[in-house]
Amino acid sequence: MILSLLFSNPALFFTWVLALLVAITVHECMHAWTANYLGDPTAKYMGRISLNPIVHLDLFGTIAILLIGIGWGKPVQINENNFKNPRLGSAITSLAGPLSNMAIVVIFLTFIRLGFITNTVLLPIFATIVLVNIILMVFNLIPIPPLDGSKVLYYFLPRSVDIEKLETYGPFLILGLFIFGRGALSLLIAVVIGLISSITGVPIVDLTPF
Repeated sequence: MILSLLFSNPALFFTWVLALLVAITVHECMHAWTANYLGDPTAKYMGRISLNPIVHLDLFGTIAILLIGIGWGKPVQINENNFKNPRLGSAITSLAGPLSNMAIVVIFLTFIRLGFITNTVLLPIFATIVLVNIILMVFNLIPIPPLDGSKVLYYFLPRSVDIEKLETYGPFLILGLFIFGRGALSLLIAVVIGLISSITGVPIVDLTPF
């Protein structure tokens, strides 16, 4: 999907790649930083508190993004036992990723809204970065393992619930979502984009180069 743009529209291809690198790098870096802040240095020792995209890219996840438009970054490993409250620490660490994407959205939209970015080249790049971060944020907040939203959900579930069993079904549920629920997911993302555009007064989709 995205890879085909390399030949048909190289500028759009590199715009998408840049947006994805920004979104994934900040997302994974904030997972690592938050875990370390809460007492678990596992990701820190693995070099994941970094804004270097290379340390956060997963080979197969990157290939999947380029070929089918759906992929993933390298998961940040944590040790819940290092948190004072394992469930809460895990939930906050997981939530840090999507919140970092929302922070990028707010910052970049502020630049656009205040008229700091008027260049005809930079404006669509900024808008695409905003769009990709919204998509990544919404998708990761879905409470299906191993997405970030599932870790937040675990915090509110009774301790009697077998979380490991839920993790086993997670990949199948995600696959089912993309096969049978892609329309609903697209609608949800469109609603969020529309809501943010309405609040900020920035027509996000209209500014993106596609």
